[in-house]
Amino acid sequence: MPATDVRQQLLRLFREAGGQHVSGARLSRELGISRAAVWKQIELLRARGYRIEAERSRGYRLLGGPDRVTPEEIRSRLGESLVGRRVVCFERTDSTNLQALRLAEQGAEEGTVLIAEAQDAGKGRLGRSWLSPPGVNLYTSIILRPEIPPWDAPQMTFLAAMAVVRAVEEVCALSPRVKWPNDLLLGGRKVAGLLSELSADMDRVRAVVLGIGLNVNMSPEQIPSTLRYPATSLAIEGGRNYSRIDLACAICRHLDALYRLYRERGFEPVRLAWEANCDLIGRRVEVSCGEGTLRGRVRGIDGDGALLLDGPGGGVERILAGDVRPLGTDPGEQATKEH
Repeated sequence: MPATDVRQQLLRLFREAGGQHVSGARLSRELGISRAAVWKQIELLRARGYRIEAERSRGYRLLGGPDRVTPEEIRSRLGESLVGRRVVCFERTDSTNLQALRLAEQGAEEGTVLIAEAQDAGKGRLGRSWLSPPGVNLYTSIILRPEIPPWDAPQMTFLAAMAVVRAVEEVCALSPRVKWPNDLLLGGRKVAGLLSELSADMDRVRAVVLGIGLNVNMSPEQIPSTLRYPATSLAIEGGRNYSRIDLACAICRHLDALYRLYRERGFEPVRLAWEANCDLIGRRVEVSCGEGTLRGRVRGIDGDGALLLDGPGGGVERILAGDVRPLGTDPGEQATKEH
C-alpha cells in the first residue's frame, strides 16, 4: 500500500475510534504493516500538524489536526465517493482551474479534486480575477466527465452551486442564497463564486472543470473595498472561524450525491433546487448584457441554465450571459430593453 494510502487509513481508523485509543497491534493488523512502520507514518502525520498521543499499553489517540487541506485528510473522510477519489493539493499555484484543465487533457480520472492554499492567478467569470489570499479560504476545482453534449455543460455550474449551498448549511448552519449565474450570497454579499470550464469535441464533453472559490475565514480587513460586488466570508457572517477541511469534504460529498442524481434524472431536480434557493425569483432585476441592459421580473432558469424574464406582451426573455442587479418592487413592470 502506498504511504499516502496508509496515512489515509490511519486517519480513518482514528476517527472511527471516536477519540479513544487504538492499539499499535490493531493498527499494524488493519494496515498490514509492521508496528515500526505504523510509528513512522504517525511521525509523518505529526510533522504535518496532527496531534497524536501515544500511551504505553493503550496505543495511539488522535487529539486534533491542522486546518490544512491535505490529500490524506480528504480521502480518509470520503470513502467510496466518486468526487475526491483522487486529491491533489498545492501550497501555491497559478489557478486550480488552469491546473485541472491541464490534468484533464492528460487523462486525469473523473472525480479528481484540486485544492490550493493560495492562488496567484485565481480566475473569475468574464476574465475577472479572484482574490486568493493564503490559508483562509477554499480554492478548489473538480474534474468531471459527464456523458453530455457541450451545450448542456452550463448545467454543471448550477449543480456545483447547490453542492456548496448544502455544504455551508451542513458545516456552518448558514444559509447562502444563489445569484444567477454563478455566485453565492450571504446577507446580500458575495461569499462564493463558481467558474466552470470545458474541454469538448463538437458533439461531446471530454471534461468539465468546476472551479469553486469560497471565502471561509477572511477578516473584514482582508476584503478590498474596491471589489465590483460587496463581499463577505463565512467567518464574518457566522461570527467564528470554520474548518476548511470540513467544508471541502462536505462539498465533495454533496457534489457526489448531486452528480449521481443528475446522471440518473437529468437537470430538472437540480434546476428546481437552485430556484428554491434563489431570492430573485419573482423579483424585478436589471441585467447588463452585451447588447445593453434588460429589465424585468425573474421567472427562473431553463434547462440550459439561461435566465428567464417575463417579457412584453406576456413573452419570455431568455438571457444566456450577463450581470444581475435587483431593482424595486413595481408590480406592473415587464421586461424592457435599453441600449
